[in-house]
Amino acid sequence: MRVMVVDDHPMWRDGVARDLAEAGYEVVATVGEGRQAVRVAAAVRPELVVLDLQLPDMPGVEVARRLAASEPPPRVLMLSASGEQEDVLEAVKAGASGYLLKSASKEEFLDAVRRTAEGDAVFTPGLAGLVLGEYRRLAARPAPEATPRLTERETEVLRLVAKGLSYKQIAERLVLSHRTVQNHVQNTLNKLQLHNRVELVRYAIEQGLDGS
Repeated sequence: MRVMVVDDHPMWRDGVARDLAEAGYEVVATVGEGRQAVRVAAAVRPELVVLDLQLPDMPGVEVARRLAASEPPPRVLMLSASGEQEDVLEAVKAGASGYLLKSASKEEFLDAVRRTAEGDAVFTPGLAGLVLGEYRRLAARPAPEATPRLTERETEVLRLVAKGLSYKQIAERLVLSHRTVQNHVQNTLNKLQLHNRVELVRYAIEQGLDGS
């Protein structure tokens, strides 16, 4: 997994890069500014970007939005000292796959990186409910007339994704391999023309598949 670290504080940036390297990730770049991050990402093509919310020249959400528009887009794990609702929701809307507070432990950080790399939507405990609650509020618009047909198994996996289960938990629940669950999710993304698990969760909630 090729990872880029974006943070304007050198000690923090170097510490995060060191933790990632020790955990076996290939750190392809470390940068301190948003515009530089967009340029470097286009050159080194990271698969995952650990991105600070507050950067001196460009907001982290704008960096995430530009990265999401690249091809192929990297997964983005936002790191921030802020747990404010507006910051979290703006990051998700910009395309971030996860949002972790900087107060998280090293173990929590590495677990969040691993899960983000696997395609999970990862949030600091307490923020997941906030994001899902906002998605429910936004889900009032009517469903499209022509809904792509999902298989029974794809619908079952989608229902569990909407409940916030990780791929590992879904695999255990349905007695499937982790790879099979990933394949079902990818097939569903392709059918629905969605880009990531965050969008998939929103779709599932709009369809009432989260059980609420």
